[in-house]
Amino acid sequence: MAEWKKSQYKGLRYRESSTEFVGVGRSKRPRRYYMMTFKFEGKVVSESLGWEGEYIRNEDHAQRINQQLQNNRKDLTPPFTLAEYRQQNDEALQTAKKEAQAEAIRNISFSEVFSGYLAHSRNNKRSAKSWQREEALFRLWIEPAIGNRPMREIKPLHLEKIKKDMGKAGRSPRSIQYCLAVIRQVFNYALNNDLISCKNPAGSTGGVKRPTLDNRRTRFLTREETTALLAELARRSTEVHDMALFSLQTGARAGEVFSLTWGDIDLFHGTALLRDTKSNKNRPLFLTDEVKNMLARRRPADAKATMLVFPDRNGNKVVQISDSFNRAIDKLKLNEGITERRDRVTFHTLRHTYASQLVQAGVDIYHVKELLGHSTITLTERYSHLSESALKQAAMKIQNE
Repeated sequence: MAEWKKSQYKGLRYRESSTEFVGVGRSKRPRRYYMMTFKFEGKVVSESLGWEGEYIRNEDHAQRINQQLQNNRKDLTPPFTLAEYRQQNDEALQTAKKEAQAEAIRNISFSEVFSGYLAHSRNNKRSAKSWQREEALFRLWIEPAIGNRPMREIKPLHLEKIKKDMGKAGRSPRSIQYCLAVIRQVFNYALNNDLISCKNPAGSTGGVKRPTLDNRRTRFLTREETTALLAELARRSTEVHDMALFSLQTGARAGEVFSLTWGDIDLFHGTALLRDTKSNKNRPLFLTDEVKNMLARRRPADAKATMLVFPDRNGNKVVQISDSFNRAIDKLKLNEGITERRDRVTFHTLRHTYASQLVQAGVDIYHVKELLGHSTITLTERYSHLSESALKQAAMKIQNE
């Protein structure tokens, strides 16, 4: 081990490395390891300052620490030793770091929080469509209004402006509701992760009134229209025909049809199981003879439980219904002259048709709720007027008696 050498400063010594150097050219020299020695409480104490370039920068820096501690011992003002000095400095650094973190959190902007929220959304939401729509709403409407504003400074009046801007641009009440919902979820994400401590201005007590809307589709097909549609689809695409038939006679949503696997089908008992539906619950379906025959025809001889019932051409999950469906609708003129979006026939209309036919057949509205997998009876009550019509027709039969 290298021998210790006296520094130019009293009480300070060092030894030199044989492998590491500092400086360049004529100023190049071996790297030094410094030690300080002093008397404290009647004893000689030696403490290691360490290698230059680490805790200390150079010899002058080592001397400044040494001199400060000498002065402290003389004035009886701690810290007296290097260990106490380092502890005090570490505590001061930690305090400063915490204060800086607290200040950063205090001023964290909506955009900064949204970045983390979007990553969370991508990892936890079932479809890319969901987080992509959130990102689009943020980019188009939220970021220009409150993106750079600290979360703690965002007030209901800022959200009212977003509402006003979207309304002026002709955005639907549903889109405005969705935008406010994204803001609410971002605030909840920040609160749950201790990023903020302020009130959620988009929450239930925030004071921002959500636009009212009736965005529910009520269009359904008559039995004659259903028959004609299935015939036209059969002529165009067996795949689309089979998916439409399944939805018409089970009430399954498009996404539920696309996700169905052969492991979910029990042809012997005439049932199917929808997993992780929109209500986050599994839901049984009861298969008609026509659907069972269709599935039996489709089922491959080597079908595995994980295989999709309605895959695309490459065996992957379908992401949207084929345009063959829309061409069939156009061919039958089912949307001719209809401008109201809620009244136009889409694949989702098949689910409404299933529900409507159940109600008109006299099925109790609560049973319809369970078959559709609605979370509340309110969602199902849109079909109740159909039941009233059927009852009226039954009551009027007395006139013929």
